[in-house]
Amino acid sequence: MLAAVDPWILGWSLLTVLVTLALGYWAASKARTASDFFVAGRGVSVGWNASAISGEYLSAASFMGVAGMVMSSGYDALWYPVCYACGYLFLLLFIAGPLRRFGAYTIPDFAEGRYDSPLFRKIAVLFVLFIGFFYTMPQMKGAGTTLAYIFQEVDLRGGWLELLAPRSPAGEALKGIPYWAGVVVVGAVITVNVALGGMKGITLVQAFQYWLKLFAISLPVFVLLAVHGGYGKQLATTHSLGVANPGTPNAAPARPATSSPIVLPAKAPADPAWRHPFGPLTTKAATAANLSPQEARPYALLYTYSLIIAVVCGTAGLPHILVRFYTNPDGVAAKRTTMWVMILIGVFYLFPPVFGALGRNLMPALYDGVGVRGTDKVVLEVPRVLGGNAGSILSGIACAGAFAAFMSTFSGLLVSMTGALAHDVYGRMLRPDSSATERMRMFKACAFVVGGVATVLGCFVEPMEINFMVGQAFAIAAASYFPLLFMSVWWRGMTMAGAATGMLAGGACSLAAVSLTSLSAFVGKPWFPQALNLNPFWATHPLLRILCEQPAVWCVPLAIALMLLVSWATRSHVPQDIRMKMLVLHAPEALGLKQEYVREHEGH
Repeated sequence: MLAAVDPWILGWSLLTVLVTLALGYWAASKARTASDFFVAGRGVSVGWNASAISGEYLSAASFMGVAGMVMSSGYDALWYPVCYACGYLFLLLFIAGPLRRFGAYTIPDFAEGRYDSPLFRKIAVLFVLFIGFFYTMPQMKGAGTTLAYIFQEVDLRGGWLELLAPRSPAGEALKGIPYWAGVVVVGAVITVNVALGGMKGITLVQAFQYWLKLFAISLPVFVLLAVHGGYGKQLATTHSLGVANPGTPNAAPARPATSSPIVLPAKAPADPAWRHPFGPLTTKAATAANLSPQEARPYALLYTYSLIIAVVCGTAGLPHILVRFYTNPDGVAAKRTTMWVMILIGVFYLFPPVFGALGRNLMPALYDGVGVRGTDKVVLEVPRVLGGNAGSILSGIACAGAFAAFMSTFSGLLVSMTGALAHDVYGRMLRPDSSATERMRMFKACAFVVGGVATVLGCFVEPMEINFMVGQAFAIAAASYFPLLFMSVWWRGMTMAGAATGMLAGGACSLAAVSLTSLSAFVGKPWFPQALNLNPFWATHPLLRILCEQPAVWCVPLAIALMLLVSWATRSHVPQDIRMKMLVLHAPEALGLKQEYVREHEGH
């Protein structure tokens, strides 16, 4: 069966996995203490940490999802990469330095320490898990898509192996391996890697993976633009809508070298819509309701503003990113790290949109694909238009970058969720007197549990777009952790009741809203109950659809307003030592206050 697999693509992908495992094993041998497992010994330099955070942050949504969404929706999808980068400005200005100076192992640590409330730690742990699992699912989609692409020519039809083959909408067996197989393989590899060395074990791996991703996303772009014309030429290409070119999305023909318009499939948006700042993404609710372009404009503006709030504020509320700042030596290093992260990810985001434009011109048949055969694999597929070994090599490099993308982010998410269970639940709630060795042992056990659950969840999200799922995780983070951290760091009048009420209300409303709209992706599945089909309701209520699909525009203000009102009503319960805690958060490093809370925890 392996004879049907392109050796260049398989070789580059396999090499990436082996290097990841080797670096993880070597770094894991240096992890000996609980501090190493949870915060990498707090000794990660600015350069290493900036590369590691960038590697962790640039997930499958960044490497594959942005390009796929730009191809499928057009210019209005560019809000995703712009806001992914801008979110770090919030972190730099308001959160990174104070969070590191307070000093802890996890965000629930911060929640309990800021408000002297063990109960608040329990609430905070729940949202680490909610956000983490929502964020792991798009990484698993990236894994399944990439593995299905690599082994797309493997023929399992005939005999008992046909049971493992992917299926067409009509139920017929297709060539290739099933989507879930890629999810299981990648989930197992990363789970083992994290269990071996925790945060210290993955820091070196993630730093390496950032530079691999930058190389893998940029080299094919430079080569393709040199062969097929610059970015301006790609945008100037005209298209006409009609019947798709013969063939499948796996074997889409290259663009003909003529001046005639390219015929796009009927599913593709027309040029005016694709190039419009309020395109198919932001106007889809209004379009489903058959509103005119003028009537649709307010809805598109609302969708856009809510998306911006979700991604910018959500970046400042992602637990697996925030915990990274605890690995810096001090608050100054944390702020310098954030600045370099903005530069590194800003450079990276120059390239995925180019793939979206190239895919529209060079492989239009991808518009007709669904699931793993759709536009989410444009980064992997487009280099093949060069033909021969050159196309295979570039496609193999792109696959290596995709592996690095979902592996690095899944690693960070797994460390964040595992740390919450092993340190917060086990080490601080269930067994406060546990030794460092016992907590390390529990970390390894929890890594396998969390990795297994994330893998199972990832098997069910094939119909959903990668970037759409990531946006849901950002919306939940924006409505829960961002208000908590921002208000706790900068307002001394916050009480535990106010912080908990706001975080619970904002986070729960956001979680419920995005869950309702996610159901639409599974309509038509044999197991899906028809009673849960809300598509007719959304078609007649575009405003409610937008408020549920992009809930940040009302959930974030709701959370902050409740924090203010409840804190004012319970102002007599402000922690008595609040002045000292604000000093710890904001005082210059030379005063030596940043480590006090850390030493309290390390004493256990």
